[in-house]
Amino acid sequence: MHLRMKIFSSAQIREIDDYTIRQEPVASVDLMERAALKLLEWYRRKFTRSRRILIFAGPGNNGGDGLALARLLEEERYEPELFYVHFSDTTSQDWKINRERLQKSTRVPFRIIDSAEQFPLTGPDDVIIDAIFGSGLSRPVTGLPSEVIRMINQSGRTVIAIDIPSGLMGEDNTSNDYDSIVRADYTLSFQFPKLSFLFRENEIFVGEWVVLPIGLSPGAIAAINTPWELVEKAHVASLLKKRRKFDHKGIYGHALLIGGSAGKMGALVLAARAALRTGAGLVSCHVPAGGGVIMQCSVPEAMVISDRENDYISGIDPTEAFDAFGIGPGMGTRKESGEALGRFLLSCRNPVVIDADALNLLSVNKEYLDCLPEKTILTPHPKEFERLAGRAASDFQRLEKQVEFSVRYKCVVVLKGAFTSVTDSSGNVWFNSSGNPGMATAGSGDVLTGMILSLLAQGYDTVNAALAGVCLHGLAGDVAAEKLSFEAIIASDIVESISGAYRRIREEI
Repeated sequence: MHLRMKIFSSAQIREIDDYTIRQEPVASVDLMERAALKLLEWYRRKFTRSRRILIFAGPGNNGGDGLALARLLEEERYEPELFYVHFSDTTSQDWKINRERLQKSTRVPFRIIDSAEQFPLTGPDDVIIDAIFGSGLSRPVTGLPSEVIRMINQSGRTVIAIDIPSGLMGEDNTSNDYDSIVRADYTLSFQFPKLSFLFRENEIFVGEWVVLPIGLSPGAIAAINTPWELVEKAHVASLLKKRRKFDHKGIYGHALLIGGSAGKMGALVLAARAALRTGAGLVSCHVPAGGGVIMQCSVPEAMVISDRENDYISGIDPTEAFDAFGIGPGMGTRKESGEALGRFLLSCRNPVVIDADALNLLSVNKEYLDCLPEKTILTPHPKEFERLAGRAASDFQRLEKQVEFSVRYKCVVVLKGAFTSVTDSSGNVWFNSSGNPGMATAGSGDVLTGMILSLLAQGYDTVNAALAGVCLHGLAGDVAAEKLSFEAIIASDIVESISGAYRRIREEI
């Protein structure tokens, strides 16, 4: 069975550590050794012996990890040097044990840094390993460690952070001092990623992050509740429905896409093609009368309903003939379209995904938010979400606003980004792990709307439709990138790669 990738707070991770130590049972210093062995394995795969290694260690357990790693590296014939950042006379018990082991069994140089002037000279191929602070930090770094961190950042060397970059907090960094956080090229996180790794503003500190399993108790991981989870392919594979031999198109739902306006029909073309590729049995498109020919020629598999207006949407009939609705791509923000959206939301009874201009119309007609149908998914990018819910000082605060919004309006919100976050009305949060920077291209969001709509029409509930849609969309982007490169991807390539995304997901079953 696939163990879901939960994301815990720093306090909860300490709780899981303690539970593992008590229940396994394993001595805390042996758990540290286990973690250091995982660090060593990763380092050996990545770097040659010729590179000088400088380990900067603090007085706590993160420093203890650094001391244990220094000993293991020397045993493997690397030549590490240890620099103890001496800003406290109190060291943890496991730190003391590893300091003794380092002294007794190795010749690793142990140098004490009492002032910034003692920071060592470094060469261009040197590797710096940061073991100054762990994830328990609760306030910005000041004093000597802040000066050392700044010098590490100014050195221009390859930097590896153990568990978390020193100075970064596990969750909220809104009030942190960004000049006193290590800027790592690689972060080797034990067992779980930290929530703060998933926010855009922290990428400069975290670099490329890797999760190293260290055998923490599966029982504790399962028992401790957290609202946050990283969604991986195996999770989505478990959600997908199986097709049976005698199934027909009626079983896979009838989706209605509403949108398009003069000069913006392409958005609806992309969404319709994506909905069909994702498996909807039937797709109809309600478009301005002037866009009908474009739709019929571009997506012959879709049916077309023409609005009474030639250039924009002026009215929508939310008939029960459709299993799910998608509204917004290319719709424009005319007053008449906004009024049509309001009437539609008041009378709609089936699941609906709201995107693009429909979101912008909601943000100028906020009274419509109280009319959102029960099974609604909103798919804003950060700017669209800001217009709906207000500005946030950080990505962490934006996530808090996203959760509040989902709870208040009893809807699912898909906030698009590198780790797209999906929130539900109970306050749960899922982060997507698929996708790549090549997907930052016009029309990519319209493709996602079509994909989520398709899954809703096929009978997936709102959360599962959002999770599966977002993951498949990211995987389709990954398939396209392998074929084309990040720079060359266009939205149509994502549509054409949906089949490859399904194949990758099915490999997990």
